[in-house]
Amino acid sequence: MSPAGPAQAQGRILIVEDEPRLSAVLRDYLQAAGYVCRQVFDGAAAVPAFLEESPDLVLLDLMLPHCDGTDICRELRRLSDVPVIMVTARVEEIDRLLGLELGADDYVCKPFSPREVVARVNAVLRRHRHAPALGRGLAIDAAALRASLHGRDLGLTPVEFRLLHALAARPGRVYSRDQLMDHLYGDHHAITDRTIDSHVKNLRRKLGDVGEEWVRSVYGVGYRFEG
Repeated sequence: MSPAGPAQAQGRILIVEDEPRLSAVLRDYLQAAGYVCRQVFDGAAAVPAFLEESPDLVLLDLMLPHCDGTDICRELRRLSDVPVIMVTARVEEIDRLLGLELGADDYVCKPFSPREVVARVNAVLRRHRHAPALGRGLAIDAAALRASLHGRDLGLTPVEFRLLHALAARPGRVYSRDQLMDHLYGDHHAITDRTIDSHVKNLRRKLGDVGEEWVRSVYGVGYRFEG
């Protein structure tokens, strides 16, 4: 079955997939849904293409030549909070792909329907473009890397934003410092527990009176969000 007819431009998608036929099918369906697509067939070219194109979403295969999809996802997370949807045949990897270790936004399993992929892309971009208002006046705009409290921009650094975004995405869940380091930096090069504590301190300060109330310390473990 062929894709539907052309639609109004919705955004830019970077397709990182080494199977040319599959990549072409994804491109055709996404373009029919209104997206502008760029295809990359080699893992080593993914990050340079991302930096060049500044896409709204990355559709990233897990198994790629020259650079694994997990390494690419870590690097993308270090650079940006642009949504990443992983494409995988390895079902046992899903928890890791969606967790703090890699921070993918969603996944699709091979074999899949191209229409399902388009639906997943639409849903993920909708979530990122329409930032939910969180507890008591906090709003997080993942696409713009911006957070506000009662309409006032908090002026967060990229690292502080990723920290708040990770914690606030799962209120009540306790994250260890190691998990937060994985999410914020990808690798632990020259990063210590004190670095995470320093970012938490700065985030609390920018949140003002609710800072310590919302970002709670869990003795001997890490932090949780209670906004």
